[in-house]
Amino acid sequence: MTRAPVSLATDAIGWVWNEQAPASPAKGMGDGSGRVPGRTNRELALQCGAAAAGLCFVAFVAGFFAFVALLARQERIPEGRTDGIVALTGGAQRIGDAIDLLAAGYGRRLLITGVNERTSREEIARLNPTQRQLIACCVDLDYRARNTIGNAIETRRWMRTHHFSTVAVVTSNYHMPRTLVELDHALQESERIVPHPVVTEGFDAGAWWRSPPVARLVASEYVKFLVSWVRTRFEDDPERSRAAVVLGRRKPIKMVAEPLMRGID
Repeated sequence: MTRAPVSLATDAIGWVWNEQAPASPAKGMGDGSGRVPGRTNRELALQCGAAAAGLCFVAFVAGFFAFVALLARQERIPEGRTDGIVALTGGAQRIGDAIDLLAAGYGRRLLITGVNERTSREEIARLNPTQRQLIACCVDLDYRARNTIGNAIETRRWMRTHHFSTVAVVTSNYHMPRTLVELDHALQESERIVPHPVVTEGFDAGAWWRSPPVARLVASEYVKFLVSWVRTRFEDDPERSRAAVVLGRRKPIKMVAEPLMRGID
């Protein structure tokens, strides 16, 4: 009697063990390692980097519009008096406004910081002939500062020399945000800053896109503001700032003189 092959008997009752090749993963599915077939780690990194860059760009643009929106559109009379007044050079209108504040009694002394070596007290008096006596007695000139970091350092030294705890700061409206960042970094919490932004004639922050020079100026100042903000997060003291040393090597090119009475500095 011939026995049937085992394979046939087991096939009949469904108990056969067949070796099968492992099924290939379906198209578009993972292989169990968490990676999608056809996409390398480098491609994933590039896509993540592109997404991060896009978010940074959106944040940069949103920050720019917020920066422009916060710029003062018109000058305002200070609400109260301060111990001193500080004017940052860069435009003759800043100096004139600061001297007017001093004459009106909004401060006891005035510091003009960042003055060009060729600019004398007599030249400033000539530009403000009605305030000669006030300029002679109550105005200090700083020739050391070369940039906004230096302005903040010299303001701190001047305030502490005269034991001032409050100071009104006079500078252009577009320059004020960066100035406040530097002063906040240099001064103590007990030393109070009162901003007095100057709105230069012909500078319309509300319609910056209509004028290429104004647009370039605002964009440049926004970038400088961001750099100052980031730098001051990592520096303890502006007098030991490497950036201040590097930037201070360039001598100022602007003077407090008649040409600066017109247009934007």
